[in-house]
Amino acid sequence: MAKTPMLKFVTVERDMPEKRGADSRREDFHEIYAEYAGAKAAEQSARCSQCGVPYCQNHCPLHNNIPDWLRLTAEGRLKEAYEVSQATNTFPEICGRICPQDRLCEGNCVIEQSGHGTVTIGAVEKYITDTAWDEGWVTPVQPTQERAESVGIIGSGPGGLAAADMLRQAGVQVTVYDRYDRAGGLMTYGIPGFKLEKPVVMRRIDQLEQGGVKFVLNCTVGDDISFDEIREKHDAVLIATGVYKSRELPGPGAGAKGIVRAIDFLTASNRKSFGDEVPEFESGELNAEGKRVVVIGGGDTAMDCVRTAIRQGATSVKCLYRRDRENMPGSQREVANAEEEGVEFLWLSTPKAFHGDPVSSVKVQQMRLGAPDATGRQSPEEVEGAETDEPADLVIKALGFEAEDLPTLWGQEELQVTRWGTIKAEFTTGKTSLDGVYAVGDIVRGASLVVWAIRDGRDAAEAILEQFYSGAKAVAAE
Repeated sequence: MAKTPMLKFVTVERDMPEKRGADSRREDFHEIYAEYAGAKAAEQSARCSQCGVPYCQNHCPLHNNIPDWLRLTAEGRLKEAYEVSQATNTFPEICGRICPQDRLCEGNCVIEQSGHGTVTIGAVEKYITDTAWDEGWVTPVQPTQERAESVGIIGSGPGGLAAADMLRQAGVQVTVYDRYDRAGGLMTYGIPGFKLEKPVVMRRIDQLEQGGVKFVLNCTVGDDISFDEIREKHDAVLIATGVYKSRELPGPGAGAKGIVRAIDFLTASNRKSFGDEVPEFESGELNAEGKRVVVIGGGDTAMDCVRTAIRQGATSVKCLYRRDRENMPGSQREVANAEEEGVEFLWLSTPKAFHGDPVSSVKVQQMRLGAPDATGRQSPEEVEGAETDEPADLVIKALGFEAEDLPTLWGQEELQVTRWGTIKAEFTTGKTSLDGVYAVGDIVRGASLVVWAIRDGRDAAEAILEQFYSGAKAVAAE
């Protein structure tokens, strides 16, 4: 195939994959964007300016070689494009779907800054790896040589799985322990199918299992097995539990029936997508059908909740956020999708009290942005006398997550944590205060992005391998 020249951003306009209409996508949990056709993926990749200093790559936590695989895609060399993409990213098809590209790679694209519209990096990344799966280029790990060392990984989210993949490639024996009945962490039970369809996650887990990674599911550390037992079984341990403790709502009536945690609401919905029996969903406790729903929060979890509630058949869905649109932490792309689907955003609003048990309404306090805080961000403050009542049958708390008290839960008082309860770990290696114990992802960073967890998992895997290599050299020298 003749090479496709690059630098077409002046003559070829930005063109995303077709997005299903709001009326259609409200009816199901399928992904909302269609797949690129090969010619369209090549055309859009050819818009890349092949910068001497690629800001897209610099602002990607994984430092993916984006210009290289865009060029290869434009030239029709898709297998090579996949190999370049996979070299730095364990799960490119997942990042292509759920990364906030508008804040990372695409948001820093040079041609975006010059007014030509960013290269559709995420959509091309998704296309490359989906094509790789269709063509059979994605295969189970086959180490050239098996090693005797073993690693126990606690948590099967993106950080734990990324580390498991790299360790198995080096021949290390890997066992992953997880409290849930399916691996994948928040990718499986937290993120809705309209952003990340579950077969996409399950096929990666199957690939890892076929490559020799062992999964011990329905296993809660501290109950079913002790942390000390895991340390005794393995030469190194990686903690990748994530953060699941929900921040609580203040105010009178906050404990009323009908006020639920985002993680419970999303987990119930995702379990239904697997065909599981979910009593809390069937009873209506975690089901928005026919209800007036109020979601509190402005992050990506809040966006997942409002859009899930719409698909479950809520009568109305409103989102309260205490700052304005420009200052919300969630993806602006997700906000736009939610608005198209019928979600109403009440900016500069915060709950002050809850009426009824079960809940029947939320007292909403109007806010304004005041003086900047220590970070330079304007702090919200109450507008005196500006209160309204918002009817609600279901209130979903999406205020973020905090770390569980792992030192206490696991009887490891020597495991050092920060003042926020996250594990203290060495930058780039993930080493903790316990010898041979590493930690990655949200349990170190606090609630963050999947792509950062992948980066941490890969970095920690390299550090663990270095520990094994150093140990082997020391033994050989004796």
